Amino acid sequence: MAITKAPARSNKIKMSIILPVYNEEDNIRLQYEEIISAVNPLKLRYEIIFVDDGSADSSVKILREICRTDKRVKLIEFRRNFGQTAAMSAGIANSKGEIIIFMDSDLQNDPTDIARLLEKIDEGYDVVSGWRKHRADKLMSRTIPSRIANRLISRVSGIKLHDLGCSLKAYRGEILRQVKLYGEMHRFIPIHASWVGARITEIPVNHNPRRFGKSKYGIVRTFKVILDLFTVKFMGSYATKPIYIFGGAGAVLFGLSVLSGIAVILMKIFLHHSMIRNPLLLLTVMLIILSVMFVLLGLLAEISIRIYHESQSKPPYSIKRTMNL
Repeated sequence: MAITKAPARSNKIKMSIILPVYNEEDNIRLQYEEIISAVNPLKLRYEIIFVDDGSADSSVKILREICRTDKRVKLIEFRRNFGQTAAMSAGIANSKGEIIIFMDSDLQNDPTDIARLLEKIDEGYDVVSGWRKHRADKLMSRTIPSRIANRLISRVSGIKLHDLGCSLKAYRGEILRQVKLYGEMHRFIPIHASWVGARITEIPVNHNPRRFGKSKYGIVRTFKVILDLFTVKFMGSYATKPIYIFGGAGAVLFGLSVLSGIAVILMKIFLHHSMIRNPLLLLTVMLIILSVMFVLLGLLAEISIRIYHESQSKPPYSIKRTMNL
């Protein structure tokens, strides 16, 4: 009688949950316990990767204690604060999961939504973005600026998502590991993923009010997002054909110079103003030229930074210590 062997259990890690941490000592342990409670019933192999981004409180101490008691929890400690994008990049580089999920470590994301993200991945999507449809944040300083920024980003990028700023997202690892992250580009990861052909969808997720600690974001972040949007649009549309944008800027400047020249001539003919002593015209032309030059120099600097990092294979962070990796 032939003996049929039971199928070997896969040792592959199905899911990596990555959480950047910066001064969240009151939230860390509660966040960990909520994740465990939500993920254990799913009956799949997973890992939790906390990336401490140079915390100055006792966050690292608490994370080390958790790592000693639970080997599924991994810790990456940065030598200093490198920013959320660098923390997410380090998490991706050290993850093993077929699916990668990002969450904040401030208890505002609900781990029970992870199961719903996974369901959408199983339907064939490569990126599932959370939508904080009912945000538990301050209206004027957080919610309204975020809505404005998201609508602007969707309009420019062509990616129709309501909430690019929501950290709770799920990605297929094979897609996400093709994305290079630098600067403060973490909020644009779905756009980067779309460039390599990812299928993207969005689901409403829960959003809890912050119970402990202080938010690291304010209204200034909206302006930074708008500046980053210039880079995203340039890299997505003009990285291989920069003459389009530089030539377009030159055409606009030429058009403005023609208009300003006509205005000076008309002022000379009808108002008898001196053509060479018109300070308003000179100031306007100088401001236009300077603003365009600064934007274009910023784009060139972004390209130079990417060449610098990718040519040296140098990550945009420095790791002090790891646990369970």
